[in-house]
Amino acid sequence: MAIITLTTDFGEKDHFVGAVKGAIYSELENVKIVDISHSISPFNVPEAAYIIQNVYNSFPKGSIHLIGIDSELNQENKHIAVKLDDHYFICANNGIMSMICAEIAAEKIVEINIHDKIETNFPVLDVFVKVACHIARGGTLEVIGKKIDTIKPIKNMSPFVNDEQTQIIGSVIYIDNYGNVVTNIKRKFFEAIQKGRPYEISARSYKFKEIYNKYSEIVNFDMPEDKRHDEGKGLVLFNSSDYLEIAIYKSDNATVGSASTLMGLQMRDTVTVNFIKD
Repeated sequence: MAIITLTTDFGEKDHFVGAVKGAIYSELENVKIVDISHSISPFNVPEAAYIIQNVYNSFPKGSIHLIGIDSELNQENKHIAVKLDDHYFICANNGIMSMICAEIAAEKIVEINIHDKIETNFPVLDVFVKVACHIARGGTLEVIGKKIDTIKPIKNMSPFVNDEQTQIIGSVIYIDNYGNVVTNIKRKFFEAIQKGRPYEISARSYKFKEIYNKYSEIVNFDMPEDKRHDEGKGLVLFNSSDYLEIAIYKSDNATVGSASTLMGLQMRDTVTVNFIKD
């Protein structure tokens, strides 16, 4: 049975998600449709790229991932189908695939060229679904597109390192449901520049000199529970995807707040790591 995943910024209110699912079921009798998220912030390509990078490999090889973010066709926003790591991705060539392709080379990329047969202002429904179903039936990418060699990058997605290698300048690329702030600094990159040196992490006026392994490490379990006041404390750690994250322990926007709300951190804000001489 083919698996087709859906990731969009359509939300749950409108008819768009239902229409896409209905169109897939109309073309394929034996298919499993999985919703990854329909709550991507509108037109937020970095947010979608982060989610796709961290979810796709939980699915079986051969899965087809349909991504509907900023997908209106124009001369600067073509549509592509990508085979990578034995998975298929269908999306606009707007940078969504650049995070995955930076770590794993694509096996094949085609620019979809079936639009001359279709007039639409809803390409996810009328173009992406047809491509996904074609692949699910065993069709090849060459039938629905022309081969290309490169994809469009997302600007400023890679952290900057100064010439002296004493500073990393990163940025916020994702804010999760808890208000935790995820940067574009990965553990492997951080450790390669750090070389064991002490450091200070700065985000606005907040500074951190320790990176934890898990959220609860900030708790002093030797202290009686009724004397602890750990909820609401700020910390930094590498999250489950190995990205540097600024968090609030047991954050809740309705009560103790979150890293995003309390520290005023938003998408694309700067996070700096300064390495200190021994």
